Amino acid sequence: MSTSISTQGLLSMHTARMSSYPSSAAPLFFLENPVRNGAIRKRKLSRKCRAMVQETVQGPSATYARQMETLSAKESLLLAFKDAGGFEALVTGKTTSDQQIDVNERIVSLERLNPTPRPTTSPFLEGNWNFEWFRSGSPWLLAARILFERFPPTLASLSSLDAVIKDGYANISASLKFLNSIESRFVVSTRLTVEGPLRMKEEYVEGMFGSPKVNEETMPEQLRGALVQATNTLQQLPVPIRDAVANGFKIPLGGTFSRLFMISYLDEEILIIRDTAGVPEVLTRLDPGPLPLVEPITEYES
Repeated sequence: MSTSISTQGLLSMHTARMSSYPSSAAPLFFLENPVRNGAIRKRKLSRKCRAMVQETVQGPSATYARQMETLSAKESLLLAFKDAGGFEALVTGKTTSDQQIDVNERIVSLERLNPTPRPTTSPFLEGNWNFEWFRSGSPWLLAARILFERFPPTLASLSSLDAVIKDGYANISASLKFLNSIESRFVVSTRLTVEGPLRMKEEYVEGMFGSPKVNEETMPEQLRGALVQATNTLQQLPVPIRDAVANGFKIPLGGTFSRLFMISYLDEEILIIRDTAGVPEVLTRLDPGPLPLVEPITEYES
């Protein structure tokens, strides 16, 4: 069929306007191949469409989709913490294997969406953080287990564990409650050293037991007499000793203990770190924290 196409089908002649040229000039002929030009136009249109699709995918809609995926992953992780029994179940060892693997799966899902390429030097790192999750191998879980092995929950409990990171130092504070009426805090000060875009070294500098605070309203009746006697005895001690008790006991650690860890996720709300064994610790921010460097897209535009 292609060999039977007439010459007029392959060559179209266009005569130049007579008003633009002298009458003696010969007609001008332009050669045009409609088959070839049609293919060129299709290729150009295809390239243009692909460019438009790429621009759309890499533009605001892609950013919005990633933000929604990150938000969903964070909400899913926090929900898994709640389903696992929260902080109390974590420190008392009551979380089940199914709950632990569920939480770990959601941690990995969030880590792959890490928006901060150099978290060790990011302004998001500084602030007041609350520990939501830590597993076997974590020094904080070890300390909690020692506490609960020596004292039953009715006598002693660990109500919260938080950290304040500022100017290369971290103060990890544990809130302890005895007999549901005596509250005290144990604070560990550590020095943080940046060893790479993801890796940091933590050296333990000092530990301190804060002065206990007594809630007399919740104090058992049989212990109130002992409390009054202890208070009177404290008042009779020499002033330096009395001040030391009131201000707390400090334990110099001198960098004796240290560990390496990697920050696997960091944004303005959640911090995830892993130690050399790969054990994750998840913290959530307590203070407002710095604003994001790029304002999020709050409305999808199609």
